[in-house]
Amino acid sequence: MNIMLDLNVILDVVQKRHIHYPASARVLDYALKNGNGCIAAHAVTTLHYLTNRHTTRQQADDLVDWLLQNFTIVAITTTIFLRARVLNFADFEDGVVCACAEQQRCDYIITRNCRDFNHATVAVLTPGEFITHHVGQQPHL
Repeated sequence: MNIMLDLNVILDVVQKRHIHYPASARVLDYALKNGNGCIAAHAVTTLHYLTNRHTTRQQADDLVDWLLQNFTIVAITTTIFLRARVLNFADFEDGVVCACAEQQRCDYIITRNCRDFNHATVAVLTPGEFITHHVGQQPHL
């Protein structure tokens, strides 16, 4: 089972967003243990930019190295962009995430903004929902 991780899930962990951290960290842990986590390529550059802006260049570089070693990075091609346009999401970036999830044959998109994925062709779950249904335990909040 492949899972596409939306940028906000990774940011919850990287930025230690207190209220969201536990569930998002468990999703990342699950993906690491199972080798099934996918990230759209544009998320890597955004994560580097945000981390570099709020911490140090070394921490941003280390994060990118860690992502590259532990997750499948889904390339964004013209085909992905064209598919995202057809999906017609209100937020084009979310459409790109969905098109990447389709390309990688992901079973789920994990995001805290499920309502933004109302046109998704891939099932969408919050980190807490994913943990409850697929990891078998409630997240500790």
